[in-house]
This record gives sequence, C-alpha cells and structure tokens, in this order.
Amino acid sequence: MNGGFLQTPINYLKGVGPNRADLLKKELGIHTFQDLLNLFPNRYLDRTKYYKITELQRNSAEVQIVGKVIHLKTVEQKRGKRLVATFTDGTSKMELVWFRGHKWIRENVKINVPYVVFGKTNWYNGTFSMPHPEMELVSKHKEGVRSAMQPIYPSTEKLSKSGITNKVIIGLLQQLFTELKGNFSETLSKTILDSLKLVSKSTALLNIHFPQSPELLARSQYRLKFEELFYIQLQLLRKNLQHKSKIKGYPFEEIGENFNTFYNHHLPFELTNAQKRVIKEIRNDLGSNAQMNRLLQGDVGSGKTIVALMSMLIAIDNGFQACLMAPTEILSVQHYNGLLELCNKLNTSIEILTGSTKTSKRREIHKKLENGEINILIGTHALLEDKVKFQNLGLAIIDEQHRFGVAQRSKLWHKNEYPPHVLVMTATPIPRTLAMSVYGDLDISVIDELPPGRKGIKTVHRFDSNRLKVFRFLKDEISKGRQVYIVYPLIQESEALDYKDLMDGYESIVREFPQPNYQISIVHGQMKPADKDFEMNRFVRGETQIMVATTVIEVGVNVPNASVMVIESAERFGLSQLHQLRGRVGRGAEQSYCILMTSHKLSSDAKTRLQTMTQTNDGFEISEVDLKLRGPGDIMGTQQSGVLNLRIADIVKDSAILKIARSYAMQTLKTDPALASEENKPIKHTYSQLVKFKNIWNYIS
Repeated sequence: MNGGFLQTPINYLKGVGPNRADLLKKELGIHTFQDLLNLFPNRYLDRTKYYKITELQRNSAEVQIVGKVIHLKTVEQKRGKRLVATFTDGTSKMELVWFRGHKWIRENVKINVPYVVFGKTNWYNGTFSMPHPEMELVSKHKEGVRSAMQPIYPSTEKLSKSGITNKVIIGLLQQLFTELKGNFSETLSKTILDSLKLVSKSTALLNIHFPQSPELLARSQYRLKFEELFYIQLQLLRKNLQHKSKIKGYPFEEIGENFNTFYNHHLPFELTNAQKRVIKEIRNDLGSNAQMNRLLQGDVGSGKTIVALMSMLIAIDNGFQACLMAPTEILSVQHYNGLLELCNKLNTSIEILTGSTKTSKRREIHKKLENGEINILIGTHALLEDKVKFQNLGLAIIDEQHRFGVAQRSKLWHKNEYPPHVLVMTATPIPRTLAMSVYGDLDISVIDELPPGRKGIKTVHRFDSNRLKVFRFLKDEISKGRQVYIVYPLIQESEALDYKDLMDGYESIVREFPQPNYQISIVHGQMKPADKDFEMNRFVRGETQIMVATTVIEVGVNVPNASVMVIESAERFGLSQLHQLRGRVGRGAEQSYCILMTSHKLSSDAKTRLQTMTQTNDGFEISEVDLKLRGPGDIMGTQQSGVLNLRIADIVKDSAILKIARSYAMQTLKTDPALASEENKPIKHTYSQLVKFKNIWNYIS
C-alpha cells in the first residue's frame, strides 16, 4: 500500500464527518489515514473467556457472561428511575442496570433468549450487578468478525462526551482496513526480517488493532516497537555520519608546547584511566577533518574540568582560541578561578565575560578577542552576543548543556568560517538508553571513576523526630572546622509556603546555633542577585559555618571544606536533584555526609528514591532508577519534552529492543551508507517518506 494513500485526510474516511474529523484532529492529533492507523491501543480486553456468575470476584473487572434475561422491572430512586433486569446463566443470578435509555431497552431486550453481556461488575448488598452492559444475541455474536482481544484506545473526556466512544474508533479502524484491503508495503529489509524472525508489516498492523491471538499480538508489538526505534536510530546515526562527512572541522594536528608542558610538569594529580581514555577520544576527534560533536558525561567531582582544559590547550597549540560557556555566573566564576590556577605557569591568557562585566572591561575583552590576545574565554550566555567576535574560535565547550536552547548553541557556530569543535559536558548522568536516543547523533564519552583520594559520601535517612541528634552531629562537624549546607525544597506553585518553611527552619537553626559561636548564611530565590552572591561568598571564604538555602545552590558551587549536606523534606525532591545536591559535598579529602530528613508519611516512590540514595553514590545507577520512576519526558526537562514522542515503544521498558535496533541501524549504514542496494530499498523508501511527511521526530543537536 503506498504511503501517498495513507496521507489522505481523515475526513474522507466513511463514518467521519466534518465534526468528527475536527474532534479527532484536536483531541488525538489524527489528521490522516496514517495517523489513525498509528493510533495504537493502550490495552486489550480478553474476550476469549466467558465467566460464570459464581466465578466472579468482588472487584470491578470487565467480564463477559452468557445467559438470559428472565425479568425486567423499574425501580424508583431519589432522582428519576432505574431499569433492572434479572440475568441468569444457570449457575446463579445477577442484575443488569440502566439509568437511562429505558424505553429503547424495554422495547428491544428479548426475555428468555441467550445473550452475551459484557461490562464492569459491582458487588452490592450480596448481589453482582452490571451497569449499562454491552449486549449481543448469542446467534449474532457467533457470526461477527472480531478479534478475541478487544483493543482499548486512548481517549479524552471531550471525545466520550461527543459520542466518539471506543466502539466508534474500532468501527473506524475496521472501515479503514476494509478500504486498505489490509495490504501494507514492507518497511524493513528481508535480512532484518529473517534475522530477527519478525512478522510482516501487514500482519503486525492487523494484529495490533485486531489481535487473532495473544502470541500474534506480542509478536506484532515487538515488530512495531523495533521498527519505530530502528528508524529513530537510523536517523540519528545518519545525521552523525553526514555531519562528519559534510561539516569540516579544523584538524588540530599539533600536540604542542602548552599541552605537553602542562601534562608533564603541572598536572595537580595523576589522571585516572577514565580521564586518559576520554582525552584520547577527544584527541582523535580533534585530529580528524570532521567537526567534533561529543558529549562528555561525568559525575560530580570526576574531573571533567581537567579534561576540558587539556582539550583547550590542544586548540591553543594549533593557533586557535577556545571558549567555555556555563549556565550561571557563579559557575562561570568558579571555572575561571579553577582554570586560572591551573594555567598560571603556562603562557596562556584567560578572560571571563558575564552579565556583570563592566562596560570598559567588556570593550577591552572584545578588542583582545578579535586580535587573538585572549586564548580562552569563559562566560555565561554573554558569550553569544553578536558583539563577541573571536579571531579564530576552534573549540567551544558547553557545560550543563540542557540549560541552553538549540538556537542559543547555534549562535556559537556562526562566529567562524568553519564551525568550531564542540564538547558538551554534563554532571547529570544520562541513562544509556536515553543517551542513545536523545544524544544518539553525538559521540559519547564517560568518566566513570573518581580521582584517587576521594572518599565516598556517607548518606543516611533520618526522620524529623531525630532532629536533635542530627543537630548534635552538625555541632561536632563544625567543631572540627567543617562547614554545613541545609537545603529546603522550592516548588514554584507553593512559593509562599516554601518561603515560610525556609524562614521557620532558619529561625530554629539560629536558636540552636547562636551567635557569636556560629555564623549562618541564608540564600533564597527572593533575594537580589548581589545579596545572594555576597552570602555565597561569605560561605566560600569560610566566614560562615552554615549555609541555609533553597535549591539555588544546586549546580556547581565548590566549597571543599563543606562536609555535610542536610536535605530537608527530602521526599519532595527528585532523584537527580538529590544526587546533584549531594555532590556539593565530598569535594575535599575529609569524610563527607549527606543527611536526608523526612516526615514519617512517605509514598512508595519516595521510599524508593531515599533507599536508592542511601545505597549508592553511582550517578548512572541513580539515573536508571530515576528513568524508571519518572519516564523520559521528565528527565530531559521541559525544554526538550516531546523529544521522544513515541507511538508504541517505551524507552525504559523497551531498552533491550532499543539496543538491538541501534545495532541493526549501525550495521545497515556500515554496509550501505547511502541505502542504495536493492535489499535496502524498503528502508530507503520508508526513511524518505518519514522525512518528507515529518513523521519522524526532529532530534536535537
């Protein structure tokens, strides 16, 4: 069946008038025959089993029963009437109940004739009842063409109210299959079909909507999930290959003086094997003719900054400039101070540009950038302004990239004749399955070991009733000269409440830790940026021992002397947030602690999150649990929601299929990059249709 016919607008399908078409478009996004075909059921009802009334359980399950109506009566109730039929299957009796449509039912229901009734059962006053059952004469039931498993489709309140019920959608699909005569052109190559023993496209589509058996349904679901994930991976991998062949980068052939001097004489500590491996991967990319497009994942404290610096030194050795862009001013300043210290023995010039850089300083930086006097520029979004022009930007490093939009990143690309090499860094571990899909067109490097000498953070869960013990522990740590964070949740909708929690908490801490023995900083979202910075800096300099804050301290604050993180109402935080907050401590040589405080009332998800935190410090393990709890949309944050608008596959549950799909997509492109062979004709055709009709997800890069 050709793709063109499937693009027919839905209003041309028999049974869909202008009103229905309008509702289907608005409520379910169904514009064409193809969209209706791709409206896959959420679940199925097993209509192969007929229950006896004596077998029914007291739960509101949907069941079908064969029996006869032996009596009909009308019962008065507070508002209006209800019609009640006594129904028997020979083993026992139950009631069928209608609250509306009495006249039609009285006229049409036959007494003492066998029916199949189907619906949800209720147990009340010692009797089972079924409100508004579906009823069909047994004689008619035997003739009907139907599948044993009845599909239940996604719906909305508006659709149900407008009479577009599940039954209507099933009818529309039956009509569509009749018009299409059930023939669909194959979308995968024979090699893939044979090798994975997949059912054909026609079999899969028929059985996903009208399963002939549970086994065929399972095989059809597998086939369609594989196909969906295969084409996503094919597009991402193809994009990556085209990127490498089309987008030329500057080849950095020289590993020169800056890099070697730093590596041989000024490394502050021995590199871990993971760091060495990642630097090698980056060197290979920079040395090729293609533009590097790499994602560097590494947990908090794994030493990404050193890798970033060494990559920048390669750019400088080859006569180019480098920049590092961070999402916040505090983080930019921290990167700047860290790199300045590392480079003070090298002949490199580093500058910082943020929103608060003075105008005169700005002008000076703009001038020095253009004439090449500045080697490394660090900054916030301010780097993207049109006034910022480099002499020759060779490498752009973006930290915590999920905070920058695609449009913002592309501005960096246009500051040069060739786009610079790009290294994206994140301390938010992204689960493998998600990374393969969302960043499938980037090459991925992972730093998966901590530098030697770092002690794992000890994490414990304590209830509010243990607060006094926790305070005693904090006093002990402070007496050893350490510093403490106490963090309160901030949830936009209840800002007033959160502010009250924070202030109440602050007052009780001030009572418990009185001046002059203790100094306390406080930072929250309603403060002016200058006041926030003032308080943060007091803590960084060690003038205050306790920092009471809302989650504004989440990313990147580096205070090696802080050894305890107390998270209040920890059950209100997500896993990745808890992990990020915990990463604020454990940056020095001392043993660090993270204390999760909660009330006794916890949901099962909250228990899972707290348990995960106390059991492991491994960000990747945590991200996998997080993905299972929250689903992919939430993890990517709102900027990238809709990224994985999948019709049938599920990134979490189908991760095994995803891996297989990716390996087959790689294999296909390896042997036939242009998809030109006869064998891959169906793949090439499907791929071009998907791109043409925008039915494939436009991925981020």
